[in-house]
Amino acid sequence: MLDALSNISEYLPTVSKPSQKLSLTRRLAWTGIVLVLYLIMSNIPLYGVPVSPTAATTITLENIIFASSVGTLMQLGIGPIVTAGLILEVLAGAKLIDIDLTNPDDQVKFTGAMKTLAVLFAVAEALVVTLSGMFWPAGTPVSPVVKALVVVQLVAASYIVILMDEALQKGWGLGSAISLFILAMVAQTVVWDIFGFVPRLALDFGVVPALIYDRDPFIVLTRANGFPDVTGLLATFAIVILLVYLQAMMVEIPVTSSQLRGIRTKVPLQFIYVTNIPVLLLAILVADLQLFEAPLARFFGISSLVYKVYSGIVFYLSPPNGLVETVLDPLRSVVFAISWMLLSVAFGYVWVEVAGLNPSSQAESLIKGGLEIPGMRRNPRVLESVLARYIYPLTSLSSLIVGAIAVVAAFFGAYGGGVGLLLAVGIVYQYYSIITYERALEAYPLIRKLVGE
Repeated sequence: MLDALSNISEYLPTVSKPSQKLSLTRRLAWTGIVLVLYLIMSNIPLYGVPVSPTAATTITLENIIFASSVGTLMQLGIGPIVTAGLILEVLAGAKLIDIDLTNPDDQVKFTGAMKTLAVLFAVAEALVVTLSGMFWPAGTPVSPVVKALVVVQLVAASYIVILMDEALQKGWGLGSAISLFILAMVAQTVVWDIFGFVPRLALDFGVVPALIYDRDPFIVLTRANGFPDVTGLLATFAIVILLVYLQAMMVEIPVTSSQLRGIRTKVPLQFIYVTNIPVLLLAILVADLQLFEAPLARFFGISSLVYKVYSGIVFYLSPPNGLVETVLDPLRSVVFAISWMLLSVAFGYVWVEVAGLNPSSQAESLIKGGLEIPGMRRNPRVLESVLARYIYPLTSLSSLIVGAIAVVAAFFGAYGGGVGLLLAVGIVYQYYSIITYERALEAYPLIRKLVGE
């Protein structure tokens, strides 16, 4: 199956690598162009779909995780790519498919298979959301031609997103389009929550217009109906500061070199060992469940048992929107908090095993690098037992921490959501590292030779 998917990708349009490595300035420029194209596409309504003036005010976990925009070309966002990549990575990590991601040929095969699978997911999701009639009011007659055009638009837009991601990862830009679009969506959400205003409806959506026009401190402090409030603004600042602080925390393991005796150093393990991956995987799961909730309602009806069970699961797994919702429905808040904390830990352990961050893989890497722990025999099992004392507690603790941050942020209505802020801070730190590294290579050509670039 993997070979078949990879072979199909050879017939799909692709982006070639630049003939030579581009300068940092040009790569930043191309990254900016891709970002502008995404923002333009996320504001172009689908042909044949009625435009809702309040669509921009309804931002769910699905919109943030998939960088999607309701009723526009970015209706599916990066959903097909993220879902396809997640499935293949889990299958590869669990050894259910025979592939070695350290082998360049297998990497090409894996990338090609993921591209084809993303296209298939784009077609499937476009068909589901269109045939369910979620774009049109119930009972509205829609011709098959219009529905076909909507499907074509969604699939074409998804493929353009795939090409933009390829362009950045093949050297035209920096990072990946997936990270870039998620960051843009979170930033857009935060700005809208602060300054958002819909003049035609006289809707003081953002907290700043509310402070100016409502002039009621109590109402602005805790606003109902999911509107952003001052509590959420303060929670946003507090969580960002906390995440930046945790990002810099390290747990260091003392090691020595077997080749250079007498030289001691330390291997730093990030305190948030699993980074934001557990919450990201959990958020992708919940976002996928949210994506199919409306189609299920159309197909089975809102009074059917299937829909009631499904919507109940989605409801209790979805984050509450602010302090008012949290207090008014304590059962949902408790179930949400407990389920997210437990699932975060579970996904944390899964990711450590899948991504090769477990003690056995790390011990093997240390031995290959000629490093050993002082006072310990240079034996993989001995190193594995020592590393397990650090890695597994760090996995549990860091998974609980990121899960708790996401839960607390949801309870207090942090702008962009707890998951969005976790992802945004991590992505900004990633771009900072990439830019710092590239600037060092340009400033010191000797470093470029040493790293083989």
